[in-house]
This record gives sequence, C-alpha cells and structure tokens, in this order.
Amino acid sequence: MEDQKNTGEISRVMVTGAAGFIGSHTCDALLQKGKTVTGIDNLSTGSLDNLADALRHDTFSFHQADICETSLIAKLFNDFQPDAVIHLAALVSVPIAEENPDENDRINVLGTKTVAQAASTCATKRIVFASSAAVYGNSEHLPLSEAEPTNPINQYGKAKLESESLLLPYEKSHAMIPTCLRFFNVYGPRQDPDSPYSGVISIFSRACIQGEPVTVFGDGHQTRDFVFVKDIAHAVVASATNPILPGGIYNLCSGTGITLLELLDALASIHHDIPAPLFKEKREGDLRHSLGDPSRAREILGFTATTSFAEGIRKLQTPNQ
Repeated sequence: MEDQKNTGEISRVMVTGAAGFIGSHTCDALLQKGKTVTGIDNLSTGSLDNLADALRHDTFSFHQADICETSLIAKLFNDFQPDAVIHLAALVSVPIAEENPDENDRINVLGTKTVAQAASTCATKRIVFASSAAVYGNSEHLPLSEAEPTNPINQYGKAKLESESLLLPYEKSHAMIPTCLRFFNVYGPRQDPDSPYSGVISIFSRACIQGEPVTVFGDGHQTRDFVFVKDIAHAVVASATNPILPGGIYNLCSGTGITLLELLDALASIHHDIPAPLFKEKREGDLRHSLGDPSRAREILGFTATTSFAEGIRKLQTPNQ
C-alpha cells in the first residue's frame, strides 16, 4: 500500500453515501474495475439492499456511519488509507433543506469539510464531489456551461456551491486533486419513489406501474436534462481513478432537454392504458427549464451520456439491475 501511495495508481477508494441510489451504482462500477472499496453510509435514506452485489465482493467493506462524526470518519479514513474518495453523502431534498437550513449546512457543508479533512490527513490523491446543477439557479442562458455565473435559489444549491468553494483550494494546499461534478437530473434503477429525495422519473414510473395517474405541477412543458445513473457512475469512477485527469468543475448531463409530457409519452409506450395525468399549479421554486452543456466533460473526462432516454426508461422497469 505504501508503494501505491508513491505512484499514480488509484486502487483503494472510499465512497460516502455508498448505499444510496448513485452511491451503490458507483460501488458496483469501482468493483468491476478491480478496485478495493470501502463504503460509508448512515442508512438514513440508503439501503443495504442496494449493495447486495457489492457485499459479495471480498474487496468491498461497509461501515454504517454519519459523515459529520468527525472522530469516527477520521478513524475510518486512517484505517483504510484511500487513494481517492468519492463524496456522495448528502441531504438531497430541496424542500427539507428549505425547512431545516441548519441541518442542510451540517450535512452538506460541514460533512464535506469533515470528509475532505480526513482525506487530506491520509495523503489521499483525489476527491470527487457530487455537486448539482442547482448551483446555477434560474439562468436563462441555456445550455448551461461551467462558465455560467452561479446563482442558487435555494438552500440546497447554496450548500453545494459552498462545498465546491471549500474543496477547490485543496489542490494547492493539500496536493489533493478535487473534482466537482455538477449532476443534472439523474434517474435509473434503485431510485426510491417513496423517498422525498426521489426524482420525477421514478415517481412517475411508480404511478404508471400501479395504474395511478401522475401529478404534473405546471403545464408539463417544463424541461429537464435527464441522465442515466450508470452513465453517471462511470464518469464518477473515471474522475476518481484516472490519475492523469485534471480536477475542476464539470457538468454531468445529456445536453438534451426532455419535457414532462415527453416523459409521460415514453412511459405510456411501456405501460399501456395509464390514466390521464392530473395537472396542478406550478410549485414555487421549481425551475422552468434545465439544460446542461456536456462539452467540457466530454472533452476532458471523456464522458458521454451513452444511454438514450428511451433505453433508460426501459431499464428503469427492472429496478434490481
């Protein structure tokens, strides 16, 4: 292990939020690449069921822990000595963040600081952070590039932006390369439709499976940039394990805007005879349009959202995959 620390090889990876939707797919992708992985999750929203495949690997271990438990996190990092850390643990519900801004700051800012400090004491080489398109706010300059000014309109987006600002100086001060990945609308298997953290696709899909009408807030013409979770996981893994990739900020998006009405059409092509949707007033704070520019991630990280929207919707119908 000491020899690996003196080379560019990334073989040991710590993943926070490992039992969550994106975290579990990320652990699977790391293990498929032959990495030794330790996962951390407090299981407040994650589930060990998501890690069923990972737990079968001798090179995977799991610890139930809160990222804000400073001494415990420091011990876990010291024991494992990761070459890289992927920080996915977060409070990701915008409504809950608005209702409880102190908890949002505790988890999404102080938690990031705790993880980064623990990593730096172990001479960890790379830290990959799950940021969000929420940092852009209601910009009308679409598609959004990383050069677009940030103007988050909610507590969740503000915390993500603060964490980016906290991490980026680590390259100079701690020789640890930080990569901040701004996720757009991630969807796919293992996303819990019953959770307040869930995305619109899993909620709509569950309603269709149960033969219930979906509820659309607004006219349905609002657009989102949907990207399949396994595409996201591969980009996250590459950012953490490729020692020659530069750090910085990258959009992870498809570059294609899909309306909610188009989403309903895609689901109707699979679930026939679904009830007509229910339309309600637009919710305050919801974005009208969201669309990212994937050019920088494509050119530097080699990332392309290869899963088409139609294919991703079909894959969503097999939630255990």
